[in-house]
Amino acid sequence: MNDHAPAVSVIVPAYGLAHLVGETLRSLQAQRFQDWEAIVVDDGAPDDVEGALRPFRTDSRIRLLQTDNRGVATARNRAIGHARAPLIALLDGDDLYEPDYLDTMVAAIDHDARLGFVSCDATYFGEAAREGRRFSEFSPQVPPITLDRMMRREFNVFTACILRLAAFNEVGGYDGTLPAAEDFDLWLRLLEAGWQGGYVAQVLVRYRRRAESLSRQTAKMMAALARVYRAAAARLGQRPEAGVAAEMAAQIERQTAWEEGDALIRAGRVREGLRVLRAARAWQRSRRWWVAMPLMLAVPALAKPLLRGRQRWNEAG
Repeated sequence: MNDHAPAVSVIVPAYGLAHLVGETLRSLQAQRFQDWEAIVVDDGAPDDVEGALRPFRTDSRIRLLQTDNRGVATARNRAIGHARAPLIALLDGDDLYEPDYLDTMVAAIDHDARLGFVSCDATYFGEAAREGRRFSEFSPQVPPITLDRMMRREFNVFTACILRLAAFNEVGGYDGTLPAAEDFDLWLRLLEAGWQGGYVAQVLVRYRRRAESLSRQTAKMMAALARVYRAAAARLGQRPEAGVAAEMAAQIERQTAWEEGDALIRAGRVREGLRVLRAARAWQRSRRWWVAMPLMLAVPALAKPLLRGRQRWNEAG
């Protein structure tokens, strides 16, 4: 290993990404800013991550960390535990850095010692529906970055951000018990602790969309988000943001129940689905639901036909 302590440690989780991680690492090697190390994490992957790294054996900056599988949060925690730099850059093993990512992001976070993390924008690729479109089109990134605005999703941190190791350690790193939304939880805790967030309004990452990726597993993500908000509300106590956290948790839980009730009805379990929708106050979803819900409760046989128009209702509501 090179004895030189790099300026940035780039953390690359690669579970199930042996076929893509080479392209990711080549985007790292192509950086204008070259004072980095990369820690690639193979946390019990079912594919040959080690084999995928063989072409990079001559680059001493790239290391492989092999562990058992405990989820992406624990994988990142373990890799960051081996980091030698004061700055941590995140790069999933299927995404790509633009050539000026590190140069721009290091300068941004170095500008102010109060910054615990800095985010940027990205473009989608890999899926025709969003090819070439910006992350900020779908997940608003409108500064300023405050705890309240982050909770309300008025500002969304793109995962491939850069953060200060001292800030990460201060809040205890990622919550390894979370199956999803571990990054959102980290940003909230950093802001709660008094660290500030920064934003570079440039596209510095290419974000690959894959049908099997964790971010597409909606039910799992929604359940984890609700848990994150509930935990934040408990931590914040009497702070005004506690009410926002509780409000957002309740909103997500209602949305999850609506989806569950809808799925039950479509599966033929109509009365069970209607009970779920009624408990979740589905009539509050929109004007159309306000009309449809009493009809479905009065005449359950109408529920399934009415839900066939769900897409139009969602667009209207």
